[in-house]
Amino acid sequence: MSNIFNSDEFLFIPLGGSEEFGANLNLYSCNGELIAIDCGIAFADERFPGIDILLPDPWVLEENREKLKALIITHAHEDHIGAVPYIWERFKCPIYTTKFTSAVLHKKFYQEGVYDADIKVINLNEDFEIGVFKIKALPVSHSVPDSFSVFIQTPYGNVLHSGDWNLDPAPITGIRTDKKTFQYISSKGVIAYIGDSTNAQVNGFSGSEADVEKGLIAEFKQCKGKIVVTIFSSNIGRVISIARAAIDVGRRVALIGRSLHRMVGCAYDCGFLQDIPEFLTEDDLEYISDDNIVLIVTGSQGEHRAALARIARGEYRDISLNKGDSVIFSARAIPGNERNINTVKNNLSAAEVRIITPSDTKNIIHVSGHPCKEEIIQMLQWVNPDCVIPVHGERLQLDAHARLAQECQIKHTIVPNNGSVIRLAPGEPEIIDHIETKMLAVDLMRIIPVNHQSITARRKLQYSGAVHASIVIDSGLNILGNIKIDTVGLTCERSDDCIINDLEKHIRNIIIKFKNDTLYDEGHDEDKISETIRISVRKYVLDRLRLKPKTTIHVTCLNI
Repeated sequence: MSNIFNSDEFLFIPLGGSEEFGANLNLYSCNGELIAIDCGIAFADERFPGIDILLPDPWVLEENREKLKALIITHAHEDHIGAVPYIWERFKCPIYTTKFTSAVLHKKFYQEGVYDADIKVINLNEDFEIGVFKIKALPVSHSVPDSFSVFIQTPYGNVLHSGDWNLDPAPITGIRTDKKTFQYISSKGVIAYIGDSTNAQVNGFSGSEADVEKGLIAEFKQCKGKIVVTIFSSNIGRVISIARAAIDVGRRVALIGRSLHRMVGCAYDCGFLQDIPEFLTEDDLEYISDDNIVLIVTGSQGEHRAALARIARGEYRDISLNKGDSVIFSARAIPGNERNINTVKNNLSAAEVRIITPSDTKNIIHVSGHPCKEEIIQMLQWVNPDCVIPVHGERLQLDAHARLAQECQIKHTIVPNNGSVIRLAPGEPEIIDHIETKMLAVDLMRIIPVNHQSITARRKLQYSGAVHASIVIDSGLNILGNIKIDTVGLTCERSDDCIINDLEKHIRNIIIKFKNDTLYDEGHDEDKISETIRISVRKYVLDRLRLKPKTTIHVTCLNI
């Protein structure tokens, strides 16, 4: 791999975010110098029991620290910024980003106890150099302030890395994606466009955040009792839309969820909420009638520990929902999170709470921050790149993006996997190699590989159950006292206790057989007895229940 980065070439390597949603991490190499763009989290699914957050493994950056000149963060969404405080210390390098994203990063680093991060604040439309790379931050409209695309100029040619964007004609925060800006970089020549594929299968345009404000006003007017709106905590434009809609219908707004408070605090510090009244605290809610309240809460993806899920389960202190209250989902479901979201909805429905999603109403209560088909086509016409490399999406979205590029007569399209080593120049763009990519898991207070034995053991317990037995014997292999047996996830047709009773009989028979076996001698070994019992118990459960449980046997031999 070191030979790859020492070559006189311009390379692009997606290390996360291609063929998946989240965990975006992208790497560019030019004449042996590296820059990384974005470093985000992904949500874990049922394959990772006990895990909520996944991170891209930065081992490539770590092994090439002397070549890595910078990490550029395009915006403050978790799938682009969330992994930085967890793994930055493994590849320490300067971080370049805009004011709002810098404020969010500082708070994240502080929370993780990291105080020496080198964060350089850049201005939109600013030109700056990082080693051999000349960079320009091009402002784009998105659902979080200060978002930008990265225009990369090198001796081999220029690349546009889009980040997340759309063509919102009236963004609530930030700057419109400007046609002239992208036509200008086209005039300088663009050898490759590495672009957002999220909505490449969706016809039309993504819409405007200004329309969401109008839709929420109409929806709020139909609601009685408490109104809860769940969003992504980093969607500051949506926070503003909700606050303005609440003002229009005479309601006050409270924020529920730590990540939401953190993001809104950063937005206040950066001047994005100057015309918004002060939000209520949770303590204020008891003094205000339900008909005058709007709660903005985290948990739009059904996260078990997030505010909405806890409220739906009746586990959130001092906040409850009653019959006739309304919960508005003002966010899209990230593929893979549908089951968790439905669990939350089922809990809400059981409490006779009204549930309103974008598909349940004619009012516009959500627009995407990502470009749909017509917007992607528009961008490709503005930029006119020689090659399109779709990223930021699953394979279906990447392939759809590539087809759009082909319809626009783009000369080359390359659909990458995570780890694809793509030579952009010299010569025609092509995949020339592959680097192994890995994932990490945030497991309480530690970071572990996703194939760590603890996760593997939990997964096995999910499907196969467990048997734990403790036996005390004397030197003559006589059982002393009772055999202690515990099972997890095992039952039989007669009763819950029958499997334990049957296992006890089976273990007693094994020990008797072991005692009578011709191989037995006075120098018997606890480990040998334990392993013999373990294998036999596991086989017994397999024959009986067709399961292969995690089986642990502890044998203590007393010399009496």
